[in-house]
Amino acid sequence: MNDRSLARAFSLLLRRDLVINFRQRSECVNPVLFFVIVVTLFALGTGADRALLLSMAPGVIWVSALLASMLSLESIFRSDFEDGSLEQLLLSAHPVTVLVLAKVTAHWLVTGLPLILVAPLLCILLGLSGEGLETLILTLLIGTPILSLVGAIGVALTVGLRRGGVIISLLVLPLYIPVLIFGTSAVQMSAAGFPVNGQLSMLAALLALALALAPLPTAAALRMSLS
Repeated sequence: MNDRSLARAFSLLLRRDLVINFRQRSECVNPVLFFVIVVTLFALGTGADRALLLSMAPGVIWVSALLASMLSLESIFRSDFEDGSLEQLLLSAHPVTVLVLAKVTAHWLVTGLPLILVAPLLCILLGLSGEGLETLILTLLIGTPILSLVGAIGVALTVGLRRGGVIISLLVLPLYIPVLIFGTSAVQMSAAGFPVNGQLSMLAALLALALALAPLPTAAALRMSLS
C-alpha cells in the first residue's frame, strides 16, 4: 500500500459519502433550516433593541451552529452501520483513521460548510457587520471542523445503540465548550475593535489537535462498538 492508493481510498470514500448525502437531501437541508430558524427566533425574541441584539449576535450564531452540527452527527456512521458497510471499512487494508477522516470531511462539507455560507445573511439580520462579521466567518471556518471531528468520537461510541442521540449530546457537549468560548470571544473582541490573534490561535491549535488525535479514538470506538 502506497500514498497514492491511500489518497485514492480517501477520495473514493469522500465522494461516496457526498453522493449518499446529496441523494438524501434532508441530511443537507435540515441542519441549515434549523440554523436559520433558531437565529431568526432569537432576532424576533429580542424585539427592536438593536444594541441587545448586536451584543448577543456572536453567541447566538455560534450556539445555533453548534446545535445544527449536532443535529446531523449520527449520519456520519449510522447508515454504514445499518447496511453492514462499516464492518467492511474496518476490515479494509487501509488505516481506519484515514477512512474516518474521509467520513468526517464529508460530514463537514455537507453540514459545516453550508452553515458558514448562510451565516453572513443571518449576521445582517442580527446587525453584525464589518470586522465582527469577517471574524465570525473565520472562527466558523476553523471551529466547525472541530465540531465534526469531536462529534465523530461520540457517534462512534454510540453507533450500536438504537437511540444514541441524547448520549452523544452528553458526551460531546462538554468538549465543545472551549470552541464555543474562543469563537464567541473572538467575534465580540473584533466587533469592539480589539485584536483577536489569541483567540484565533487557540482555535487553530484546537483544530490541529483534533485533526491529529480525534481519528484514533474514533477508530478504536468503532471497533469496540462492532465487537
